[in-house]
Amino acid sequence: MAAGDIVDLIVIFRTQSDVEASIVRGLLEANGVMSIASSAVPHSLFPLSVNGLGEVRIAVRADEADDARRIIEDHLTDMTNGRVVRLRDEFDALQHAIDYRFRDRGLLEHAMTHTSRANEDVSGGVTDNESLEFLGDAILGFVVADILFREFPELNEGQKSKIKAALVSTTTLARQAERLTVGDHLLLGRGEEKTGGRRKQALLADGYEALIAAIYLDGGVEQARAFIQREFAPLFADARRDGQMGQDHKSALQELLQSRDQPLPEYRLAGTLGPDHRKLFRVEVSVRGEPLAEATGASKKEAEQEAARLALEKLIDS
Repeated sequence: MAAGDIVDLIVIFRTQSDVEASIVRGLLEANGVMSIASSAVPHSLFPLSVNGLGEVRIAVRADEADDARRIIEDHLTDMTNGRVVRLRDEFDALQHAIDYRFRDRGLLEHAMTHTSRANEDVSGGVTDNESLEFLGDAILGFVVADILFREFPELNEGQKSKIKAALVSTTTLARQAERLTVGDHLLLGRGEEKTGGRRKQALLADGYEALIAAIYLDGGVEQARAFIQREFAPLFADARRDGQMGQDHKSALQELLQSRDQPLPEYRLAGTLGPDHRKLFRVEVSVRGEPLAEATGASKKEAEQEAARLALEKLIDS
């Protein structure tokens, strides 16, 4: 619709998710139908409506309304009393895995959208999950600290800090994400897809934190806390049993090698990934010059510990 045109507009779609609205508009445009989106709620912080406080309306020319409705209906899975409920949900498996159903599924899609996908969207209607990741990191840290304070009163501050650092580390979060197959649901750009982004620890950890934020925004702090408690229950159980988290895998590897009359392991920084403010370190561990394992971490120490853990698994199984 050209600027200045005076035409009759009809609202043919309503949603409380800006993400879903952008999908519908893209769908209509791909079929040659131009549309206009409007909302009574300003979206200054997040590109979405939170807790049903706002409604996004999509309108088209009156003479294209029937075609627009048909196009949308062809992509629907549910209708309630003639009103749109949602587009085809590609995240059913993920919602089942996390044991939480989103009221606003656009939040979940937002959480899974990596910056590489957003950068490829020329319309500017797709936003990446970095803000959600930031929020999720804060929520996770708070909930973990609260649980440690309430359920581990016998541990001193240093012990609690060590457990918390291990629980919220990139390595741990990536493992949690892998268990939920978060990587399968990430929305990536073509470049990240080609370079194995679905298996990258940093992307998995970021997606996991964004997922926590999405649950919080959709269901409130109690739902986010319940999710974290379910997910981390085995890790808290390990901490309760052992009195600590984050075992010293480097020492364990050294002891195993010495018991086999082998020399001490050597650790080498194999490279770094990402920008300076979110750099990941890749470390390789070897014995007698033979590589045993390689791992990444938010610090060289974390990467070395993970590489040692992988090397231990390899040596024990061999």
